[in-house]
Amino acid sequence: MKCIAIIPARYASTRFPGKPLAVLGGKPVIQHVYEQVSSVLDEVYVATDDERIYNKVLEFGGRVVMTSPNHKSGTDRIEEAANKIGTDADIIINVQGDEPFIHPSQIRSLIACFDEPTTQIATLGKPFGADADMSLIDNPNSPKIAVDNNGFALYFSRSVIPYIRGTEHAEWAGNYPFLKHLGVYAYRTNVLREITKLPQSSLELAESLEQLRWLQNGYRIRVGTTDIETVGIDTPEDLKKAEKVLLERNI
Repeated sequence: MKCIAIIPARYASTRFPGKPLAVLGGKPVIQHVYEQVSSVLDEVYVATDDERIYNKVLEFGGRVVMTSPNHKSGTDRIEEAANKIGTDADIIINVQGDEPFIHPSQIRSLIACFDEPTTQIATLGKPFGADADMSLIDNPNSPKIAVDNNGFALYFSRSVIPYIRGTEHAEWAGNYPFLKHLGVYAYRTNVLREITKLPQSSLELAESLEQLRWLQNGYRIRVGTTDIETVGIDTPEDLKKAEKVLLERNI
């Protein structure tokens, strides 16, 4: 089973323009992501719509593909890049260009999801933990996952799912293993081509979660688990936090 990774990275961002090129520990954020993924996979590409990012990736010795500026999602950008590469990979992994601390074990967990033949798409979830503060679970910017007994996603939501009836809200974390969604994906190559042709679905539009389009159209998403927290960079404040994490981990 051949696996490659494609890292979508665009320059435009409402909250943090140019964040893939923001310097973290002496390197651009996109280089951190690239090096982390390359520690697991031999074939890694960045897919971008910006010449500055394109040139920076070439500068640090990475592979990069120029794509259209009109894509609405990283998944669409990855599909175009895969076509340009002409890959014969069975599995394509999508790691966002603002995840400098993606861990090698998380990449391996995604790949392992495809040991199950019926897996079409894979993603990761991290348990919040029984002692988690409910404010973290309530946060709509941290989507939650409900899974079936075989580890496939039943639903993703910005709301807290499931609702715990008959228990004080503050005590919910201790009564159910809530699962936080981490936005990394892997797709069978033929499935990637199919899902990028789907129109937006009613559930996706309601929650603003792209993966609901796939679920609503009957695709099976297997959820691997990890105990490692990722540190995504969405704002300049996140970059400052990432600098502290970098020092603590001595990366």
